[in-house]
Amino acid sequence: MTNDQPIGIFDSGIGGTSIWKAIHDLLPNEKTIYLADSKNAPYGQKSKAEIIALSMKNTDFLLKMNCKLIVVACNTATTNAIQELRAKYTIPFIGIEPAIKPAATHSKTQTIGILATQGTLNSDLFIKTTEMFQNTKIIEQVGHGLVQLIENGDINSPEMTKLLYSYLTPMIEANIDYLVLGCSHYPYLIPQIKKIIPHHIKIIDSGEAVAKQTQNILKKKVGFSTTQKNDPVFYTNTNSKVLTEILENKYTVEEIDF
Repeated sequence: MTNDQPIGIFDSGIGGTSIWKAIHDLLPNEKTIYLADSKNAPYGQKSKAEIIALSMKNTDFLLKMNCKLIVVACNTATTNAIQELRAKYTIPFIGIEPAIKPAATHSKTQTIGILATQGTLNSDLFIKTTEMFQNTKIIEQVGHGLVQLIENGDINSPEMTKLLYSYLTPMIEANIDYLVLGCSHYPYLIPQIKKIIPHHIKIIDSGEAVAKQTQNILKKKVGFSTTQKNDPVFYTNTNSKVLTEILENKYTVEEIDF
């Protein structure tokens, strides 16, 4: 099965590029369109109704671009809106959820930490998932302020270091052996996090799993691209500087009024 239409990806900002990178690495021949709704970041502090409305707005934009499937590269949007998206649209959606299952399954201390947004931790989907692992102690921490700092390009700032120490120290003291990153922005903090946590604590994010699921949906339902070179397209509704930098200045980012 072949299909040369692009894959659409959206996030509440630049964080979903961590998911985009995993998809692009696994499926380099696929054309991708990335939409950064940075103007409304972070989604984690918004109501469920607002998150659903923004997710539908993003979906409508990507459908106008003739996308063949849409990756919701945002934990908060997935946990709050993906059921509504699947009910309204016929296009396949791939979501991103905190990787609690592999962490809880492999934890030897039966204690894991999750760093996520308020919107993700409060969602029904997250609560249902955690209820499946009642023998595992799950230390939840809202990453207040982290997304804003990343969106501002302040990944290595003293303020970021201070926040991470305050969030991670209680988890370390609770003897976690897995740290789940429950926001697509947070993989950009892994170098910082590794300086704080002991070596034996494993960090899990969802990028590789989402890329494999995208490949699976292309194979089963949608079809792969037949062309060899497809340059990715990036859109943002704020200043493109930080998004361009996080993409290592390799790609053009178009600023849109959206």
